[in-house]
Amino acid sequence: MRRFFKCATVGAFSFLALVGGTFAAPQASTAAPASDLAAATHPTGSYRTIDFNWTDAARSRAVPARLYWPEGASPASKVPLVVFSHGLGGSRMGYSYLGRHWAASGIASLHVQHEGSDRAVWFGNVFTLVGRLNGAASEQNALARVKDVSFAITQLLADSELAPSVEARAIAVAGHSYGANTAMLVGGATVLRETGPLSLRDERVKALVLISAPPFTGEGDMAEILKPMNLPTLHVTGTEDVIRVPGYRSDLQDRLAVFDAQRDPRKVIAVFKGATHSIFTDRIDRAGVELNDKVKRATKELSGLFLNTVLRGQAPLLIDEWARAESSLLERKSSAAVLVR
Repeated sequence: MRRFFKCATVGAFSFLALVGGTFAAPQASTAAPASDLAAATHPTGSYRTIDFNWTDAARSRAVPARLYWPEGASPASKVPLVVFSHGLGGSRMGYSYLGRHWAASGIASLHVQHEGSDRAVWFGNVFTLVGRLNGAASEQNALARVKDVSFAITQLLADSELAPSVEARAIAVAGHSYGANTAMLVGGATVLRETGPLSLRDERVKALVLISAPPFTGEGDMAEILKPMNLPTLHVTGTEDVIRVPGYRSDLQDRLAVFDAQRDPRKVIAVFKGATHSIFTDRIDRAGVELNDKVKRATKELSGLFLNTVLRGQAPLLIDEWARAESSLLERKSSAAVLVR
């Protein structure tokens, strides 16, 4: 069985460090009022959660999902949608800090669970764990995850109660680790096979949030793979962003290589200082409570600003203002002005 990706796990084998990705400070004449930034990064909207137990009949495949739905959404006041893909060993219940924040900002957040690479891989005989992890990273599961995301978008847009309140022209996909690989494929990343290019791009998706994205190991030139991925993208990683699984290691340099390989100029990177791979999950990992809190807060604030910029037309200068305020946590500079062209 071909291993399509050697990707990060979210359990005992994963270790992440978040490097501070900084942005160039804006000119004083273009600075956003502090009140605007505070309102954008500390949303007060209410939301509710809705669980779906969908089945894709065409694939005989269960696709569970949890939706964080902004209260007040209506056909007259439509909301953008972001679909989240979890890392290896995760579930629809994870990354809740992001779902809550985005929904409070008025963005519906749909967290999909991927059968075959979800939390079930951790259960069973400990001596067969490595085999289960390898199976979860197979090409079959990698492609099934992409189809899960597109299926979930289709299901939500067909929902008679919720669909009229979703802005179908403002859809993004986000993911952590293996989920970032999934998001890139949804966004157009294309690999070659003997039968030709293999693409599962979903044209309904207009932006990506890639948290700790591993490269497409063994699939050739990353620049060529990502060439069709022509949409605004936020990359988030860290100085200690290290993935360790049996027979595989991936670190910050791989995250930076993915960012550099993306040819579309509408890309922004954030590298947070001192965090670890698992810091982006809901768990408190070895980086400690204080840094975990800081990085999670920064990740949700930055991603919220990015989504509002690319899906709602919010001024990108708010991102630069945020970065200047968070300079002690950030290390690499990247201007958000590139998101508008």
